[in-house]
Amino acid sequence: MKSEKNKIVDFKDSSKVSDQEAEEAFKKILKWIGEDPSREGLIETPKRVAKAFKEYFKGYNEDPHKILNKTFGDVEGYDDMVVQKNISVQSHCEHHMAPIIGIAHVAYIPNQRVVGLSKLARVVEVFSKRLQTQERLTMQIATTLMETLDAKGVAVTIDSTHQCMTMRGIKKEQATTVTNYYLGQFKEDLSYQNRYLRFISK
Repeated sequence: MKSEKNKIVDFKDSSKVSDQEAEEAFKKILKWIGEDPSREGLIETPKRVAKAFKEYFKGYNEDPHKILNKTFGDVEGYDDMVVQKNISVQSHCEHHMAPIIGIAHVAYIPNQRVVGLSKLARVVEVFSKRLQTQERLTMQIATTLMETLDAKGVAVTIDSTHQCMTMRGIKKEQATTVTNYYLGQFKEDLSYQNRYLRFISK
């Protein structure tokens, strides 16, 4: 059974809010901001926004553990870290639903088996396509990789800008936020952590 934080949502589930209900809600928001939803340029906007939201938040409908199910053991004993840098992050903050834009760096130390490189980026994508805080996003990626791959260690770094503070509120356009999370050997052995940090800073 899925925990509440990792539950999978099906946008086609008829017991949930329908597309039409969502479109009506967006139409109300257009009226609320002072617009006329019936004018030519906005007639199709509620439908387009509902479609866009399905893309923005498709991570609720995907299981990151399944992505990591297939691993490979024919690596001739490779047991050093695998580092993937500069994975694009496009998420939305849960407080204002404003975009979070940045990059993620992910590393793991395999325990006899490795996973396809594209799967690391896909795990980042799944958790990014949900309402998030950057701290939780960083931890979710790391713990999922650690548990599902039975890795010896995992490190995750995210460096991003939050439009909830660059476009509104304090409006500090140049501010970025960096979060790190280490598990296993990356947390216990500073030599691994230091090597990882050198790799991602190049």
